[in-house]
Formats: sequence, structure tokens, C-alpha cells
Amino acid sequence: MRSHDLVIVGAGSGNAVVDERFAHLDVAVIDEGPFGGTCLNRGCIPSKMLVHVADLADGIRDADRFGVRARLDGVDWPAVRERVFGRLDREAAEGEQGRRDDPNIHVLKGHARFTGERTLLVTTGAGTVTLRGEQVVLATGSRPAVPPPVQESGLPYETSDTVMRLERPPHHLAVLGGGYIAAELAHVFHAAGSRITLIEQEDTLLSAQDESIATAYTTIAADRYDVRTGTALTRVEGEPGRLRLVLDDGTTVEADTLLVAVGRTPNSDRIDAARAGIDLHDDGRVVVDAFQRTTAPGVFALGDVCTPFPLKHVANREARVVAHNLLHPGDPVRTSHEAVPAGVFTRPQIAQAGRTEQQCRQEGLDYAVSVRRFRDTAYGWALEDGTGFCKVLADRRTGLLLGAHLMGPQAATLIQPLVVAMSCGITAGDLARTPLWIHPAPTEALSTALLDLDLDPGADPGGRPERPS
Repeated sequence: MRSHDLVIVGAGSGNAVVDERFAHLDVAVIDEGPFGGTCLNRGCIPSKMLVHVADLADGIRDADRFGVRARLDGVDWPAVRERVFGRLDREAAEGEQGRRDDPNIHVLKGHARFTGERTLLVTTGAGTVTLRGEQVVLATGSRPAVPPPVQESGLPYETSDTVMRLERPPHHLAVLGGGYIAAELAHVFHAAGSRITLIEQEDTLLSAQDESIATAYTTIAADRYDVRTGTALTRVEGEPGRLRLVLDDGTTVEADTLLVAVGRTPNSDRIDAARAGIDLHDDGRVVVDAFQRTTAPGVFALGDVCTPFPLKHVANREARVVAHNLLHPGDPVRTSHEAVPAGVFTRPQIAQAGRTEQQCRQEGLDYAVSVRRFRDTAYGWALEDGTGFCKVLADRRTGLLLGAHLMGPQAATLIQPLVVAMSCGITAGDLARTPLWIHPAPTEALSTALLDLDLDPGADPGGRPERPS
């Protein structure tokens, strides 16, 4: 048995835990896949690189309405794929080699399972190795969920792990699911020339978003794709390359390729967590406290395997918390999941932070809501934007923001001032009136939405008084 001061299982965000502050410790890093985890190799980074290509292609197709004569001759998918994965595969290999070059770090390529308290059996290509860590960090991530009708069919399907590496765009891509992964990859392959059918059992696409966003995006998507909402898959028939999807409303979809994008499953079921005394939530997530500690002494967890917010920026924050708490057990810090922002890089782009309006209603909050469309601002005229908007929700009594929801160009960037306000306790009035907002710029939709909030008189004074000149 090998003993280490620290064992990290997972080389995605888990690899970010260790820096020069850990040089005095004997560290083992275990992963059966390429370094960088889901985000670098098959998740947010390659998808956003492909989304940028899709945005460029769609921009050329739309150029005529701006008086620009342009023609798109097509998307060279093999060249695009090589540009994306040629770089990312190199980054993953260099990241692993960099860890192997660290004198205090031991890299093991294999699958790890607990056999007891802070003890792991690692199965590698050369056999098995047993490790024990004084402290252990779990960062094993998650994987695409695949529903029984797809699994039981025995027919081929793609997930977000595989679809971005296809040799060519499908002729007709059927996408099972209507969440952010489905929306982003539908955008990518539609721009690359594929016909798209989206199949979602909820009544709208992006149903986890604010109801205004979900309704508006579903309408936009229905103009672009074949959208089947309120229906579920019952079985998959046919043969490879000629699939027939049978839905519970009696309709069928015929496609050459099926992308399954119905959600993700924490990889906690692959580590024998119970043998280490690690409790799990009903949905499979590892139970952690505010300090990222599991129920097993000396074992921490971070990222998709435990978090209620499976986002890379959340995992990175949790990794910083774990790193501090490993090094400073007497002065631990907490993870905050307040006002977590998230983006959907589809067309149009979408961003959110905080509560949705439906959540405000369910919680019985006394809230004010305001919506400002981009087309009502000067920069919206420049963009010829007819669909984008900013929606803000605030506590009517205090003026503090409860939620923010944007749909339109660069939404994931524009939302950040609202995230800062929610994180720092800045009222809607202070945010709208204290700083200057550039004119003309897309941010004017934010500032005017804040000003339009119907708050209780005197609840939000709306900015500090100016000093006399």
C-alpha cells in the first residue's frame, strides 16, 4: 500500500486544488481520462469554441439585413474540429505532463474505488494499486444520463462526450432533451448544415430558466428547428444511420443521428462511496457541508460530484475553498452559492442569476419585476435586435435584487453587473443611479430595467446624493 499526504481523485477541477503551496506534501492525482476533465475535453470549452463558429456562420447568413453583401460557402467541419480538438488535446497532454514533472506529485491513470476509510484501489492498465491518503479530495465529476429507451434499443447514439468529435455534421440530428446542452449543440450543428429536431417532455425548452426566457426561446427555436415539446421518447427503432424515434404522442422522428442531452449523473456511483463512510443525496450527489467536507473525516469533495450547481466556475470556486481548508484546517472558509450566474451559449445567448419569477411566487415573496427590451435602446437599433430583453426581480421592500435574466447578444457578459449587485448587497437603485452607464451600449437595457422597478416608496433611495460642486 502506498501512503500519501493528499490523494486527489479527478484531474479536472480537482487538479486545480494543488499549487506551489502544496510543494511540501506528497500528493497523488488519479484520473482514468485526459487531464482537464469534462470542461476542457468534452464540455464547456470545446462547445463554446464551436458556438463561436456557429455565431460567425449565422452572422454571415444574416448580414444582408444590415446592408452587407456576404455569402457563406459552408462550414468546413473537419477543419473546425481539428482547430478545436487539436488545441484541446494538446492542452490536456501538456497538463498531465506538467503534473508528472512535479517532484512531489504522483500521477496514476486508472479508475479509483474506495475499499475503506481514505483507502482506494486504483485499477490501471498495468494492474491494481492500493493508496491511502491522510486527506482525500473527490472531484470525479458527472457523465451524461441516458434514458432506458435509448439504452435498451441497442442502437447507436451520441452524447455531449462524443458528438462534437463526429467526422461530419449529421444530415438530420434528433436531440433528446431541451436543456442548455441541447440548445447549444442544436445551434452548433444547425449552423454547420444539419436539420434539427428537438424533443422535450416539458411544455417549453429550457424549462429550468425563468418562464419569460423559456417561453421566448421556445418560440424562437420553433422558427428554426422542428420542436416537439410536451412529449417523451418511448422507443428507438431502425438501424444505424436510419433511426426511428417513437414518441408517446404517437408521432415519430426519423434521423440519421441521435444526440441524448437529458441531463447528467454524478459519478458517485462509481467510487464505492459507502465503503469510505461517504453519504449521498437521493439524486446521487455526495453530501458536503459549507466547507466542502464529506461525512467521512478527512475527505473533501468538489464539482459536479457534489454541487447543486454543475458549472465549471462553481467547481473552480469550490476548489479554491478546498485548497484553503486543506492548508488551514483551523481557519476554514465557506463556499457561497448565492447568486450563481449561468449562461446558455445558443442563439440568442441567455444568462441568469438568482431566482426565477416562478420561484419568487412559490416562496411567497413580495417582489417587483421589470422587463426592458434591447430594441428599446439605441444600441438595440444598431443590432437590429427584436427578441432580446433584460428581466430583473427585486424585493419590493428592500430594493435588493432577487434575480436577473437576459436573452440577447453577449448576455453572459452583460449580466455580470447584476451578479455583482446580488453578491455584494447593492440595491437596484444604487446600481442604476450611482455608476454611469455608457450610452449607447447594450447595458442601457439593464440600467433602465432597474430604474423601472416598482418598489415601495422610500425602500430604495436610488443612489447616494451627489457632492456639491
